[in-house]
Amino acid sequence: MSDGTPADLFFDAAIGLLQRVRAEEAEAIGAAATLLADTVTAGGRLFAFGAGHSSLAAQDVVYRAGGLALMNLLAVPGAVGVDVMPATLGSRLERVDGLATAVLDTSPLRAGDALVIISLSGRNAMPVEMAIGARDLGARVIGVTSVAYAEQTTSRHSSGTYLKDHCDVVLDSKISVGDAELTLDTIPAPFAPASTVVTSALLQAVLATTAATLADRGIEPPLLRSGNVDGGHEWNARVFAEYRDRIFYQP
Repeated sequence: MSDGTPADLFFDAAIGLLQRVRAEEAEAIGAAATLLADTVTAGGRLFAFGAGHSSLAAQDVVYRAGGLALMNLLAVPGAVGVDVMPATLGSRLERVDGLATAVLDTSPLRAGDALVIISLSGRNAMPVEMAIGARDLGARVIGVTSVAYAEQTTSRHSSGTYLKDHCDVVLDSKISVGDAELTLDTIPAPFAPASTVVTSALLQAVLATTAATLADRGIEPPLLRSGNVDGGHEWNARVFAEYRDRIFYQP
């Protein structure tokens, strides 16, 4: 590791990755935003899915101040983070064949909808099966993954494929295999993961572009406001009422 504090080096690494995705994924960001805007325009619904820590980026775009109200979380019980006991259960569930299909069969996802699937490695059974199943239903899929994993690891899905192989649009986070940006002679393993920072930024860039695309078409983007600013709750109530048939986190 070169000169600089670990904090400085991590910020440098994260900023470098953000600069890469900004430059190298601009076309994919635009394509993903167009796909989402097309879905909204056509009356479709929006969903986001991620397992384990990939779920953090999915949750970040659901019911979020400044975000699209139509984005819904497609959750797999036990796989939405580390709030289960043991925390390792979620990692095991990602490798279970058939679980994603069961979730899709009982979810509101249907033809004409769009599903964002976030999986850093894209190699486990769950995200691959989720993408295949969603497209079989007639939904369109945006994958957010690190393409490097498909080049350097083995797929854990029976088809031998990865998430990136079953998407309408792929956003490459550029995260290196292992998701650790720093090394130090005194520490035996790489450390300091940056995938959450980069993936969340990628998705927020997509949704910002989606909102602008809708506005360019003469459609008011269904955005949420913070409940901690005056008038925020009233604004959100209007949006919820107008789009209640496409929002599934409201009763």
